[in-house]
Amino acid sequence: MSVRRSSLFLTVDLLWQGAELIADDCSLIIPTPSYFVAKTQPDYPVAPSYDTLGTRLGATDLHGCPLHQGLGRRSGDRMRILQSLLVGIAMLGMAGSVAAQTKPPLPAEQVSVNRLPAQGPHWVYIFDEALNNEIDARVVLFDADSHRTLGQIDVGYWANIALSPDGKTTAAVTTYWSRGSRGIRTDVIEFTDNATLSVSGEVVLQPKRLQGPITPFNASFSPDQALFYVANLTPASSITPVDLRQKTLLPEIDTDGCVLAMATGLRQVSSLCESGRLLSVTLNEAGHETARALSEPFFDVDKDPVFVQGVQHGSQLWFVSFLGDIYGVNFATGAAHFDAVWPLVSPALRGQWRPGGTQTIAVQPYTQRLYVAMHKGGEGTHKIGGSEVWAFDLKTHRRVGRFLISPQLGAVGALQVSQDADPRLYVATDRSNFLVLDPATGKILHVEPKIAQSPWYLFNP
Repeated sequence: MSVRRSSLFLTVDLLWQGAELIADDCSLIIPTPSYFVAKTQPDYPVAPSYDTLGTRLGATDLHGCPLHQGLGRRSGDRMRILQSLLVGIAMLGMAGSVAAQTKPPLPAEQVSVNRLPAQGPHWVYIFDEALNNEIDARVVLFDADSHRTLGQIDVGYWANIALSPDGKTTAAVTTYWSRGSRGIRTDVIEFTDNATLSVSGEVVLQPKRLQGPITPFNASFSPDQALFYVANLTPASSITPVDLRQKTLLPEIDTDGCVLAMATGLRQVSSLCESGRLLSVTLNEAGHETARALSEPFFDVDKDPVFVQGVQHGSQLWFVSFLGDIYGVNFATGAAHFDAVWPLVSPALRGQWRPGGTQTIAVQPYTQRLYVAMHKGGEGTHKIGGSEVWAFDLKTHRRVGRFLISPQLGAVGALQVSQDADPRLYVATDRSNFLVLDPATGKILHVEPKIAQSPWYLFNP
């Protein structure tokens, strides 16, 4: 006979003897909680409880034992007690067997960061303002070829976003508070490596950066990525240059009521003024101001203001007005030179069809096409998204396409086009749908639903 079987028989014999002792004396059974009664007496008369009268009336419990006297001898008690104890022993044995068969714990996981694949021509960075929880804005990276979300960058509260000229870095000028939405304020530039979407560095700012609707000019890189410009508004306006080589702040530039920070030269930054002019400030290699120039007014802020969400390609910029006029500005020589103004809307429709949204225009350099989100509406509807996308030839200024966007998909809030020779047109709607279109025909190639909570701006690498 094995040692294990001998031990089991010995255990059963001892249990049987224990069962006899327990069944012989009910006092060894621990009373159940229902046997206890309160010891304190209330100040008012009460009827005697069943527990109080139990002994005098000869009451017994469910097992036939007198109340408060324990469990007396009964037929079959030994067997019932023994069966319960044997079940417990069996369960313990099974637990031990299972424990013996349990595999050793898995090794601890090591957290790591994967690198993204090589940057594709149709990657787009979608800024999500997260309007319902504004301290938690983010940038979603989407591949319009594979129709996959590749990752996300957390960018804090009302962030200003800028992509580096080489497409390798995303800069987010943002704000955090020590208690989430309150407490000590910290303004900071966070630089994210676009290969891993991990923060690669930061520069702490004075708490005065511009907080408002996102534009491509709230912050910007110099063409050689040596400097970074941050637009401030407290409401006093200024620009903070940052030396990216040393990660240090340079002397602040007073812009005298002009706003935005457009990098319009290797060491030149420009702002848009309330008078309809452009202020351009020249810096030396140390990042200190050496000269400034103020242009002539190029639009009338009272009759037809321009959207600050313009478009820039190299030294050329385009702005669109509330009534639908295109203003081109060229900084090839350093000074601002203005192109002839041309309209998007015929005289018969002027004031009826208007641009609108948070990102109204986009330009494709290879095909020389300008795209604009248009809607029917009167004065004050410039924030309403487009029901159509219109395409124009930048050379002839003629409309060459008119693409209807289904109301079921939503109004066009943000508009962008890829910068390669085989472009895609991107649309983000006020229903959080992201559309990929053929920019030549307007055919919808893909719809990505619920891409973000508040997709307000689209950036190209």
